[in-house]
Amino acid sequence: MKKADRIYYGGDYNPDQWDDQTIDEDMRLFKKAGINLLTLPVFSWAKLEPDEGVYNFEWLDRIIDKIWENGIHVCLATPTTAQPAWLSTRYPEVLPVDIAGRKRTHGMRVFFCVNSLKYRERAAAIAEQMAMRYAHHPALAMWHVSNEYGTYCYCPTCQAKFRVWLRKRYGTVDELNKRWHTTFWGRIVSSFEEVTLPTELNDDYRFNPAIQLDYMRFVTDSTAECFQNEYDILKKYNPEIPIQTNMSGFIKKLDQFTMTKKLDIVGWDNYPWPDDPAYFVAMKHDIMRGLKGGQSFVLTEQSPNQQNWQPYNLLKRPGEVRRLSYQAMAHGADTCLFFQMRQSVAGQEKFHGAIISHSGREDTRVFRESSVLGAELAHIGDTFLNGRTPARVGILFDWNNWWALELSSGPSKDMDYLKTVSLYYETMYRQNIGVDFLPFEAELEKYDLVIAPMIYMEKNNIGEKLNAYVKNGGTLVTTVMSGLADENDRCVFGAYPGKLKDMLGIWVEETDALRPYEQNHMKIEKADMVSREEYSCDFLCDIIHPEGGAEVLATYEDDFYAGIPCVTCNTFGKGKAYYIGTQPEQKFLEELMEKICKDCNIESVYSADEGVELTVRKSDKGRIVFVINHNSKEAEVDFGTDKLKSLIDERKFTGKNTIQPGDVFVTIVEE
Repeated sequence: MKKADRIYYGGDYNPDQWDDQTIDEDMRLFKKAGINLLTLPVFSWAKLEPDEGVYNFEWLDRIIDKIWENGIHVCLATPTTAQPAWLSTRYPEVLPVDIAGRKRTHGMRVFFCVNSLKYRERAAAIAEQMAMRYAHHPALAMWHVSNEYGTYCYCPTCQAKFRVWLRKRYGTVDELNKRWHTTFWGRIVSSFEEVTLPTELNDDYRFNPAIQLDYMRFVTDSTAECFQNEYDILKKYNPEIPIQTNMSGFIKKLDQFTMTKKLDIVGWDNYPWPDDPAYFVAMKHDIMRGLKGGQSFVLTEQSPNQQNWQPYNLLKRPGEVRRLSYQAMAHGADTCLFFQMRQSVAGQEKFHGAIISHSGREDTRVFRESSVLGAELAHIGDTFLNGRTPARVGILFDWNNWWALELSSGPSKDMDYLKTVSLYYETMYRQNIGVDFLPFEAELEKYDLVIAPMIYMEKNNIGEKLNAYVKNGGTLVTTVMSGLADENDRCVFGAYPGKLKDMLGIWVEETDALRPYEQNHMKIEKADMVSREEYSCDFLCDIIHPEGGAEVLATYEDDFYAGIPCVTCNTFGKGKAYYIGTQPEQKFLEELMEKICKDCNIESVYSADEGVELTVRKSDKGRIVFVINHNSKEAEVDFGTDKLKSLIDERKFTGKNTIQPGDVFVTIVEE
């Protein structure tokens, strides 16, 4: 497969909006800013195919040739995210039906039914026309299929296909009734044709999570098929060109482990909210890197300035885009791409940030900063491309588990899987300890520590795998809401936490759900474990019985279950298993996880002040260390006796070094 020989820098360009004079000026500005890749024509289906089977590629030919004449590569996007009006009007079956049962009309992007045969037929046709024309163009660096998949549809086509999907999954209606436990509330069906989609018309989306869970799986599988429809065509014409599609920053809609199985490279759009802490942004990058077993990914979009679709669209502060860009690359990105290159003059995103603003000037703050970043990336070259991020800590993460937890009616409406995972991720991030995100089917043996927050769902034999992992010497940390249900959301028959019970040395009798304004407190039973004798806890409180021999590390102080354990540790075989049966204050989690890491001999590669992020990537060129100061004041990092060289400006580092507020070091360890 064709591999990049540089960090691709650039992003979405929509030249069909501009005249030739503007495009010529853009080429000059792109070269000045160090842009080396442009993504197009993402939304141009109607211009490329003005009527069914009538194609107009001459304008795109000229643009691509001009881009290549200026030494810039292209990421060619199939324009299938925005079907032309003639397709929606002539074949209304391509339009989605929403959860309220309303047939939508033409107008939005990503506004099609992924199961529509007519949509897939026309999408395949335009993809084939592009592949025949451009698959061997020297400018072509990668393909980009559609854009930000994630539309849910409840149309008759989806209804029929869902029934076929269920028949394939369960075989018989009896098995379906058993898995969905339809005896409850008299939901028994006598044929697959009696199954209806979970919509507001029948309230299944609220009251039967098993049906909604399977529907969400079905949407993911259908979307993956829709992507595959175009992927196979593009591969046929040139298998050497890598293919990706960009995952929306709202990653919950589709099971990304399933979606990315056929992608050559994972791509995703990073649009953090202004209040998102640095660890939360880093966590999403690490999740993306984990989708294909640690393989580097494509940062397909970020904003070079403010967004326009948030309630309050703050300007990116000076240096913020540079810091966000290097953070993405520190966690596995091999590109730095933006939406958009030139600011649109009208439409929903006319105020979305761009490298070239409406003014068209090159003396704007954003263009100057973009030019500096472009020059730095050109100097770095291919040093860390395809580099891996070494990690001895794994965090289990699963979309089915996420969906099932948050579909559950109880114990709390505030269930937030991603937030809970982030609390544990933060404890590693603050220690600058690298983490891999792992699917439930991953091999765990190479990790000294596995963190498994809220592993509610028993699937892929995860219970047996965790038992074997700990028994063979691994250290596990798991939490409240673990081991409760199977893959169809049927609760375990017997004591919680099901298959994890013996390994954890406990059983859970009840779980109290605290209201947002309520707290309990934890009394620490093991003095050398953390710094204080008492910590607060909230959200959920398991009533734990350590009948299996687990050591009690902390107990509740309040309510009728005062004195009952809330945190335990059990020696099982050669390993240890920790259970945290509540949501402790973050200070407790940080101290506990720091101690657990110390016991596992896991530590940061270097020491640094709080607020300084350290990440390592190993490539065939060496060991690259990223240092990012997220503080508003200068900070210190200590490289010890190692000798490092800056890839940005050739500076040499060893020992203690001061890093300015908001600054970034990208260094290589000299042997």
